[in-house]
Amino acid sequence: MTEQEVSFKFSARYYKEGELTAKTKNIWFVIHGYGQLAKYFLPKFSGLVNDETCVIAPEGLSRFYLDDITSRSQSGNSKVGATWMTRENRLVDIQNYLGYLNSILKKEIPEGYNGKITLFGFSQGAATVSRWALTDSIQFHRLILWAGIFPPDMDFQKGRVLFHDKEVIEVYGNRDPFLTEARIKEMEQLNEKLKLNPRVITFDGAHEIHSQTLLQLK
Repeated sequence: MTEQEVSFKFSARYYKEGELTAKTKNIWFVIHGYGQLAKYFLPKFSGLVNDETCVIAPEGLSRFYLDDITSRSQSGNSKVGATWMTRENRLVDIQNYLGYLNSILKKEIPEGYNGKITLFGFSQGAATVSRWALTDSIQFHRLILWAGIFPPDMDFQKGRVLFHDKEVIEVYGNRDPFLTEARIKEMEQLNEKLKLNPRVITFDGAHEIHSQTLLQLK
């Protein structure tokens, strides 16, 4: 048995709140976490949107039912979530979502745009947005990793060069069950490898977007 590969045209959706006009000074790309959908994730950022700010929410290319077939048949719950990648064929998944994100970038960013761009990743989306930043495809000024960390397999040498003049912010809740003491230690070690001293913000909450903390970053 041999594994084969084929390339083909693929269509995918994303969501946007706010309009990109000559008045636009701030664009946020917000990358959701595992099991979420962009149409439910984007409203969490509505407080950022005004005449000068637009928020764009891409969506993971792989969708799945959140409950297994037995649970769905018993409860009638057919909720769907999306993921950016799994460990299966992960390198292809990464290349696919990077191509997708770059396609959104090409479609949405006006030629000659000289405003600010914020890259925001929540949970699994933190690794996703970090990998996107490392492609050099997008000129951003700020990277926010919320309830997530840099991918441990990233190119640290390139990251040290790319991030040295960028604003990097790490945010998490003090009751986040996924950010254990070991996980936070790993986050600190990754920062050291990148020679970063990011601004760290904590809030009283769990694995969530805390609206008041988010508005502080507006």
